[in-house]
Amino acid sequence: MRSWCIGALVIFLLARRCAPAHIGCIPLSDTARHTLPVPPGGTIGILGGGPLGRMLALAAARLGLKTHIYTDCHGECAGQVADAYTVGRFDDEAALVKFAATCDAATFEFENVPAAAVAILEQQVPINPSAKALRIAQDRFDEKTFALNLALKTAPFEAVSNEGDIDGAFKRIGGGRAILKTRRFGYDGKGQEKVSSAADVRRAFTKFKQTPSILEGFVDFAFECSVVGARGTDGRFEAYDPPENSHENHILRRSSVPGLLTARQCEEAKRIAERVADALDYVGVLAVELFVGKDGTLLVNEIAPRVHNSGHWTIDACHVSQFEQHIRAVAGWPLGNPARHSDAIMTNIIGEEADDWAKLAAHGGALHLYGKGEARPGRKMGHITRLSRRT
Repeated sequence: MRSWCIGALVIFLLARRCAPAHIGCIPLSDTARHTLPVPPGGTIGILGGGPLGRMLALAAARLGLKTHIYTDCHGECAGQVADAYTVGRFDDEAALVKFAATCDAATFEFENVPAAAVAILEQQVPINPSAKALRIAQDRFDEKTFALNLALKTAPFEAVSNEGDIDGAFKRIGGGRAILKTRRFGYDGKGQEKVSSAADVRRAFTKFKQTPSILEGFVDFAFECSVVGARGTDGRFEAYDPPENSHENHILRRSSVPGLLTARQCEEAKRIAERVADALDYVGVLAVELFVGKDGTLLVNEIAPRVHNSGHWTIDACHVSQFEQHIRAVAGWPLGNPARHSDAIMTNIIGEEADDWAKLAAHGGALHLYGKGEARPGRKMGHITRLSRRT
């Protein structure tokens, strides 16, 4: 009798280890994390409930997958289209473990989710991108150091951790115009200040309440672009055509495909993104924002470990959007073909512009409104994509 019980216990434990993540909380090996596909009917957990989470949920539904949103805010727009919605703190380990038990795989929709939360989920359910990738992308200094270690070009930069660093840092980047940025939590121009002297740096550093920062030399670029690409669990990499991006008040206004990049530059941009993804052993969609120098040089500005605003045009101009591609990757499915069937111009709808929704709807183009309740200045409320025959 005793030997029978022991044998049954062994079979039970093995079954738990081989079962889908929602059946138990056995920590998953790296092999399992990268090879277990989620079948239709399975659930993808998404940390964050904003518009990117909303569009991920819509893409998952197209593939027959369910989504469960976990966010620390009530009433976020992703909850309007998801199958389940949980509000909890990102430092609540018990709540995260409970959330993980409902999911077959997980991901996140914004890069300021605490890496510690992702690390907790990594012990419960396959989650991609990894906590390692997130930690690097969350810190501007670590991010640029990572790019340099891959022999990629960036603007000159120096860490500013205290007032004693300022004079030396300003001198080493060559003086002249520069930008002081907080190392973490900057987005859409927040936590950035233009400077042209060490005294300016000191004032900006005081304005940032001496938050650890990075001083970047000013790049006199011709234009900005980005490359959005995806890496699957099998290591395969696919990239979309890089759009040309224009900004207003530090906020992306529009992305155009094709842009001003030459064919050679497009291929170089894709190779840069692939090198980044391979070095991070990345799974999912990422974006690499680039400055294009007047001499044609491509410089890495930022790495975004998520689906990206400059890739929204792919919903309407490609058979497989960046959102579907990301769901495919984190669910362990084969990646889709990123080729575009149309030229596209994606324009963000910002603040009170969304109040003219009837006019926008009548004007033509593919209208996407995010279901946000309040149109605040600078807030991205939706986007509209206008297509034309591919040239």
